Amino acid sequence: MIKVKVPATTANMGPGFDSIGMALTMYNIVYAEKIEKGLEIIIQDGNPHIPTDENNLIYKTICYFYDNIGKPVPGIRLIQQDAIPHTRGLGSSAACIVAGLHIANAMSQSFFSKEELVQMAAQIEGHPDNTTPALLGGMTIGAMNESDMKYVKVRVPDTLHFAVMIPDFTLSTELARNALPKEVSLQDAVFNASRAALLAASMMNGDMDNLEIATQDRLHQPYRSKLIPNMDKILDKAKEYGAKGTFLSGAGPTLLAVIKNVVDFRREMVAYLDTLDQKWQVQMLQADNEGAKVWINEELRY
Repeated sequence: MIKVKVPATTANMGPGFDSIGMALTMYNIVYAEKIEKGLEIIIQDGNPHIPTDENNLIYKTICYFYDNIGKPVPGIRLIQQDAIPHTRGLGSSAACIVAGLHIANAMSQSFFSKEELVQMAAQIEGHPDNTTPALLGGMTIGAMNESDMKYVKVRVPDTLHFAVMIPDFTLSTELARNALPKEVSLQDAVFNASRAALLAASMMNGDMDNLEIATQDRLHQPYRSKLIPNMDKILDKAKEYGAKGTFLSGAGPTLLAVIKNVVDFRREMVAYLDTLDQKWQVQMLQADNEGAKVWINEELRY
């Protein structure tokens, strides 16, 4: 039996569009084993939106891996325990890709290195800001080129907490991407480049006082805010309640705030969100600095 535990991720982190991401202490767990033939998928939380046939993303990733190594896909049973909400901007698709790669790597006894899996995952997803931190943990800064992906991993301080504000409505990545302009001004490009660099440097040296400016963005958040009711008001309230920095998680609609005073922030934010028409939940998380883990027959392998 193979067990894979994959963390949720928050991508972009403000200015780092399609390049900066971070793993969070929220997890999907997947069990996998060979069966005589065919495919059996059990969704333990009963989510009806998760495919239980060949369209399941974990299984599709497994098939991709086996096709790459030139071997037939064996009969497989998958058992999914999904804590990461779907289409909320918390890397649920990336978690499936990472789980599928780890399962196929172990099941086929290919023993690809974690570095090779990082590259493969980035190619599958098309950008590195979700799959790379899901595999490696921490905050990662990545850049794709024609042949591979280059990245740097930053360990996130344990003193940082992240208020994750998850609404009861979804937002498709396709709709969120279609809301973006095809071109941006030089002024906005410079604005984002400076803040993305400041964000990476500040997380590297632990200077949290820079985060209010370092998480600002002009490339995607202003356009996507129109798709998320009360987004700007919620982020403004988060700052009022003491957040060091705020940003849209991935394509949304989940919002994040970097905080230190967990109890006071959560109490005030929950009270404010209860006044809105939409329903929101607040989860207090930290960064996962280790990334995905794999057990084979209950023995932790990596």
